[in-house]
Amino acid sequence: MAVLAVLVGLAVLAAFAGLHWYVWRRLVRDTTAGPGFARRAGTVLFVAAPLLMFAALVAERAGAPFLLQRVLAWPGFLWLALALYLLLAVLVGELARPLVRRWAERTPSEDPVSEAPAPAEPASVEAAPSDPAPSDPAPSRRLFVSRVVGGAAAAAAVGTVGYGTYGVLRGPQVKRVTVPLAKLPRGAHGFRIAVVSDIHLGPILGRGFTQRVVDTINATQPDLIAVVGDLVDGSVEDLGPAAAPLAGLRARHGAYFVTGNHEYFSGAEQWVDHVRELGLRPLRNARAELPWFDLAGVDDVAGEDEGKGPDFARALGDRDRSRASVLLAHQPVVIHDAVEHGVDLQLSGHTHGGQLWPGNLVADLANPTLAGLERYGDTQLYVTRGAGAWGPPVRVGAPSDITVVELASRQA
Repeated sequence: MAVLAVLVGLAVLAAFAGLHWYVWRRLVRDTTAGPGFARRAGTVLFVAAPLLMFAALVAERAGAPFLLQRVLAWPGFLWLALALYLLLAVLVGELARPLVRRWAERTPSEDPVSEAPAPAEPASVEAAPSDPAPSDPAPSRRLFVSRVVGGAAAAAAVGTVGYGTYGVLRGPQVKRVTVPLAKLPRGAHGFRIAVVSDIHLGPILGRGFTQRVVDTINATQPDLIAVVGDLVDGSVEDLGPAAAPLAGLRARHGAYFVTGNHEYFSGAEQWVDHVRELGLRPLRNARAELPWFDLAGVDDVAGEDEGKGPDFARALGDRDRSRASVLLAHQPVVIHDAVEHGVDLQLSGHTHGGQLWPGNLVADLANPTLAGLERYGDTQLYVTRGAGAWGPPVRVGAPSDITVVELASRQA
């Protein structure tokens, strides 16, 4: 088994290196006339950036000193996103290359000497063997085509990553969804739950980002706040100051928290204690009976490795099923357990909506719902795209959000 894992790892590394070589060839080697400064600088970039990327990933997982994580995170994780879109842009460029080549071939030369008609020579005079052959414009044309296609590919990739980074750093936008619940009493019609997930505080997103999230939530004036996991990527010691603004969350019926899978990489028990100190109420396979409906929460499935995964029987087993129920669960995959236990609405995150297109295609296969509201039998599932980002602070095709879920009573 260990040998197989090593072989798979080597194959992945070989594929990764091969793709980087291909992109380097198209964007660096094919666009430079010779081994000058530009080619050397491009080569250094394509060697150093992947090494920084691996170093950033290893530093985060290994719990390296937080300052080192911060130094490596920006260049390393940004390269992860940039390399993806450079590859996609270069592949699209391969389709455009023949068109650019034809356009270049049809463009008349701007050299006045070559355009001027050659003087007629007597038919009896033969060209001397020492006369130079006409110059071949093909090499310069190939360089021109490579520069046009490569430049466009690089600009598209950098622009995509730049805009995706801006979308994350400016903070999540508010999304509003109305969810009718058959068992909800008339008195709870219009009850608003602010749902936030996947904030991912860490080496990149820190205290300032948390404050933007808190300000955005409070501005919606919710009745209740649900933080549905993946709050952090790091220890309480490193990220406690970054999480401090959460103490400013305000809602009439309080703020609740359930663990996500990343909490179990970061010291879940310590974080549960810390968010409690900040004024949030953890729901660990537990239930709060509000006047109009039951609010339950389960631990993330990642906790099963520590013997602390979701326990639906404990959270929901003895409740009055004539009452409406809302379940907080980080991962959408537990929806079938929610259906079995008669949950009316499950609120989840985890997917990031795919975060980086075309990652949404993979995430859609791994989750019952990628984002938005869907129905499973008598249970509705809402999945938010999340407020932050994991790894690259970049989102493409999956904008971050904080969702205000407004419950609607069918008796109203």
